[in-house]
Amino acid sequence: LYSSAASDVYKRQGLHNISIQAGSAETLPFTDAGFDWVVSRYSAHHWTEAAAAVAEMRRVLRPNGLILLMDVLSPGTPLLDTWLQSLELLRDPSHVRDRSLAEWQALLAAAGFRTASVQTFRLPLAFSAWIERMGTPFTHVSALRSLQQGAPREVADYFAIEADGSFTVDTVLIAAEATRDRS
Repeated sequence: LYSSAASDVYKRQGLHNISIQAGSAETLPFTDAGFDWVVSRYSAHHWTEAAAAVAEMRRVLRPNGLILLMDVLSPGTPLLDTWLQSLELLRDPSHVRDRSLAEWQALLAAAGFRTASVQTFRLPLAFSAWIERMGTPFTHVSALRSLQQGAPREVADYFAIEADGSFTVDTVLIAAEATRDRS
């Protein structure tokens, strides 16, 4: 489904030199050192084994190749983290985990990447569009709204929860270079 939708977008934009191949981030269907770039945009929180996925990205990159990783960040503190993970899972059962910046940096370093840049920013999410994108069932929407309405002040303030359910999350864009030596 996603690869078909992406393919349609590329074709409409006249980009005919792009191919789409579905697969698991943990077992990429490509040869070693075959790419200059690997890009992941808001998919990493669905990876079952993040360390394996990052290692696979390193495997398919040429020495000095770049990874661009963009995803929602865990706020790090237990209360905020638990609340965000609960919200994400209710919206989309394929959600696994939003990781902290420290977790990402450790995963990348362990796989043989040198971080070149890190940009963090706050991303506002319109509640109705956020749930519509996933086709979140009504019972889960009700649970999401209940979770938001019962949120402690610290949570409501941090995520800037609005009356319509819209809220804001932390996100990151990390650029990291594959080291020549994979150790």
